[in-house]
Amino acid sequence: MARTPTKSLFTADLIIPAIGDAFRKLDPRQLIRNPVMFVTAVVATLLTILVNVGGDGLSVGFKIQLVIWLWLTVLFGTFAEALAEGRGKAQAASLRATKAELTARRMKGDQVESVPASALRSGDIVLVTMGDLIPADGEVVWGVASVNEAAITGESAPVIREAGGDRSAVTAGTRVISDEIRVKVTANPGEGFLDRMIALVEGAERQKTPNEIALTLLLVGLTIIFLIAVGTIPGFASYAGGRVPVAILAALLITLIPTTIAALLSAIGIAGMDRLVRFNVLAKSGRAVEAAGDIDVLLLDKTGTITIGDRQASEFRSVGGTRDEELAEAALLASLADETPEGRSIVVLAREKFGVTTSALPSDAEVIPFTAQTRISGVKVNGALIQKGAVDSILKANPGAGATAAATELRRITDEIARAGGTPLAVAMDGRLLGAIFLKDVVKAGIRERFGELRAMGIRTVMITGDNPLTAAAIAAEAGVDDFLAQATPEDKLDLIRKEQQGGRLVAMCGDGTNDAPALAQADVGVAMNTGTQAAREAGNMVDLDSDPTKLIEIVGLGKQLLMTRGALTTFSVANDVAKYFAIIPAMFVALYPGLGVLNVMRLGSPESAILSAIIFNAIIIPMLVPLALKGVAYKPMAAGPLLARNLAVYGLGGLIAPFVGIKLIDLLVGALGLA
Repeated sequence: MARTPTKSLFTADLIIPAIGDAFRKLDPRQLIRNPVMFVTAVVATLLTILVNVGGDGLSVGFKIQLVIWLWLTVLFGTFAEALAEGRGKAQAASLRATKAELTARRMKGDQVESVPASALRSGDIVLVTMGDLIPADGEVVWGVASVNEAAITGESAPVIREAGGDRSAVTAGTRVISDEIRVKVTANPGEGFLDRMIALVEGAERQKTPNEIALTLLLVGLTIIFLIAVGTIPGFASYAGGRVPVAILAALLITLIPTTIAALLSAIGIAGMDRLVRFNVLAKSGRAVEAAGDIDVLLLDKTGTITIGDRQASEFRSVGGTRDEELAEAALLASLADETPEGRSIVVLAREKFGVTTSALPSDAEVIPFTAQTRISGVKVNGALIQKGAVDSILKANPGAGATAAATELRRITDEIARAGGTPLAVAMDGRLLGAIFLKDVVKAGIRERFGELRAMGIRTVMITGDNPLTAAAIAAEAGVDDFLAQATPEDKLDLIRKEQQGGRLVAMCGDGTNDAPALAQADVGVAMNTGTQAAREAGNMVDLDSDPTKLIEIVGLGKQLLMTRGALTTFSVANDVAKYFAIIPAMFVALYPGLGVLNVMRLGSPESAILSAIIFNAIIIPMLVPLALKGVAYKPMAAGPLLARNLAVYGLGGLIAPFVGIKLIDLLVGALGLA
């Protein structure tokens, strides 16, 4: 599984542009999107104007220091957002290099003309041969080829792309390394997958998620409350026979409002999208990332997710007195034209186990292709009709065979294969049942343990398969999933998702075929495989560039990490603010209300030193938390209760202790330097 290398947070090519962007983000039109930081900037502007106004008992030097640290508070907030965006822009630049101006060989009937890739339109057919870069997003409509997708996925191993089926989609900028294919363009210039990916990775136009909006509204509400509270203080001070300078009121307001989490909130969201991109998953919206963290039910296809993917023929089981060699030869003839992995494995088994040497069908042989309606394939050769397919379909196609002893024996063998977790294929010749082929599904190593981790998170896993219930039950038991849906049709998948959602649960699923598109669109988190069809990629709200269905499990973990990071830093911020109150409030009002001296538990040097120390700590805690906001809080699968307890202990208690230690150390330094 390839991942985009993680770029260090503190390199010059990221920090220097981020510093410039931080100053550009001071534009009020941009700053207003973060109301708490906007209020901080307004307060800093007001103090800047009033810095030379005397008569308040405060030195100009002290007020200048307050102004500087208030502006630094705002700049540290804009810097955190700019740094998060900068990582995305660096990745977008890499992707743009992939999307250099390409040329294409567009087909007009049998004629081929060279044109710039930018001249291609949806519906055009282009010819791509060995060594060529694919000029546009599209679907293979003819041929099969190996394609190197390292420029997009980071994975060096080539992948097969072929016409028909669910491995037909190709992406602009990837290279054909063998054979040739014809590709039907599916996107106009500027509308391709890579174009959308670049726009999303940059993060500049990222929309806030519902949770971010809710938290922003809470922060705005708290800011309004504290504005009102601070606005009433002059009246109380006047009643007590004193007055509070504007600079002190400004300092109190900034330490009261939740500047820490407000400064980091946008960076946390951008970094969440960035972590997914580095994991080679493109989320079309932040909402999908958040939803992944709240998933209750995970739907997984059996093939390629729970099992290795390609079923392999492992045994021939003959019936009705047929010799195993005769069954093997008939199965091989019926499979020579079958290019599926299962068909190829039947040919290999017949040759290796029984020495069948036939390598090609006669020129007059008539191949019977597989269809979803008949569920049968085969061949007419040397006057004989050989059929291979689902047991029920073979019996239905040969009514006379259903009442024979061979049919009874075939059903018994079929049940044995199904109970063993395999898939049976029946073989018949001219209406006579020859036996069954045991296609074996191999459960992926370690998958049972991974499902155990999901269970510890409180997530229920459901395996979806087209197999019969007996086969599905055997594989589900071996893999350790909580439930399964057998003989699933696209309608069945859609109905299951809707049923779960009606019960108030959030559902995630992955898919790659056109028949998965309705379910991918309905699911709260729909992960489409990059190798899948265009319909699947459009329907999902995430696209896995590696086309690894098991990655859905990691996506859930990344979603939970995003939510946990936001929750942890919010907890730290609130606890952090509570501790700051003990520093600044006693210092402000001890002259008016001597009894508040008992709250000066830190024994700070002077009122001015306490206020300045609180403001400095309020500013510097933001850049100190930037690495945590961008990297995310370490996540381990566990139930919600223990997870909440751990976060409260680490970030809640830590948020209370850190300001007491930090402000006291700053106070000692301020006193030693004579700054207040």
